[in-house]
Amino acid sequence: MKKTKIVATIGPASDSKEVLKELILAGLNVCRINFSHGTYDSNGKVITMVRELSQELGVPVGIMVDLQGPRIRTVVSEDVEINNGECIWISDVSVGDNFKFQISNFKSISNDQISNKKIMLDWPEIVNDINIGENILIEDGLKRLVVVEKDGKSLVAEVINGGVIKNHKGVNVPDSKLKIGAVTKKDEEDLAYAMSREVDFIALSFVSNGKEIEETREKMRKLLGREDNLPQIVAKIERKEAIKNIDEIISATDVIMVARGDLGIEMDETKVVIYQKEIIAKCIKAVRPVIVATQMLESMIQNPIPTRAEVSDVSNAVIDHTDAVMLSGESANGKFPQKAVATMSQIITDTEDSRFDDLQCATPSDDKDQDYVAIIESAYNLARDSKAKAIVAITVSGLTGRLISHFRPMQNNYVATMSEKVYNQLSMVWGVESYLLENVDKEQLIETMIERLKSEKKIEAGDKVVVVLGRIPGGEKMRLVGIREIN
Repeated sequence: MKKTKIVATIGPASDSKEVLKELILAGLNVCRINFSHGTYDSNGKVITMVRELSQELGVPVGIMVDLQGPRIRTVVSEDVEINNGECIWISDVSVGDNFKFQISNFKSISNDQISNKKIMLDWPEIVNDINIGENILIEDGLKRLVVVEKDGKSLVAEVINGGVIKNHKGVNVPDSKLKIGAVTKKDEEDLAYAMSREVDFIALSFVSNGKEIEETREKMRKLLGREDNLPQIVAKIERKEAIKNIDEIISATDVIMVARGDLGIEMDETKVVIYQKEIIAKCIKAVRPVIVATQMLESMIQNPIPTRAEVSDVSNAVIDHTDAVMLSGESANGKFPQKAVATMSQIITDTEDSRFDDLQCATPSDDKDQDYVAIIESAYNLARDSKAKAIVAITVSGLTGRLISHFRPMQNNYVATMSEKVYNQLSMVWGVESYLLENVDKEQLIETMIERLKSEKKIEAGDKVVVVLGRIPGGEKMRLVGIREIN
């Protein structure tokens, strides 16, 4: 089996049960539902279909709800053409029609340096958080302005890269420390709905620090009325501030997504691949699953085959040992969603079969689980030295599966759990094939798992497997059961 997982965004091109089934059979592991689009009715139908298909096909399929986050947009009554070198006014909707030009407040700019052109931003009082010398990027960074003056209600910005500003276009302020948080009122409503559907992952957009993740996790606890068995939080790294705080974000979150679209706007695009590689390495060390996302097979929105550069992009992410790679428009609204998933799956398989796939991982950096880490490292070494065919593990929380994955073993990793949520969440973890064991006596878990693998012809008589028993109900601690030859 391929070890790198595939996340695919579900949209108009893929939101039927027939197409979803094709995607899963082609190698899809996690369905991303972007709550920037659709309704609770339409998105809820997708959740229902994914759960039905997972049960029908007997495979785990994770569901990730992606919250929109604090997206900033332009507000103009008609198109505004801005030219390089001119200075224009910037305000926000808290000022609205009461906006007045107040050139007298500014010491460095005279009347003849400022045009009467004005652009508003749709986030109330966001002007308070934007300071002189900071960039304002509009429409994926195609238009760039730099703030040269400010008073309490307005900004004056010099146009560096001009063009036509249209209404409701995306705005990035990469240099500004915003006080708007990662979860908006809309996000809170969407989060409540996602919790009611018991989804597996919640993706937070425009995360800036670890505190935002902890606050979201606390909201989830209150919504569900429990402390554990929560959806895992996926922190999307797409802001300059997130790069500065990457270590605390990795420590606070469950999963990281390298969201290269907005990150490439906020940062120098030539450095994005470097950040991608550094973040993957940090996540592997910290035992945090990591996703590489955005434009991986972008040309397949329109074409049945990818470009050579796109193939190289996916392959290099696999070589770096990311846990997952992601499709966005390719599967959501492209012409060839099934072909895109199948192509990505083939790239993964071919790369993992090559000599470039080897990775030697050091001991994880997370100190709180060092006893467990030592056991898993022993299992990894035993499997490698004995040339075992597989590692077989039992887990409750999923920690055992993630620790096994950290070492990136060559063997197949079969991880069984009694929790349906953990079963689905392990669909994001590199190299783990998860199994759901329900209504099985805890003393029979290993035997049941062995028999199931034999029935599926994944192991057979004469094979060696290494068995690890994670913490199971009843308080037992993780232990390495040892190597076993299959009868």
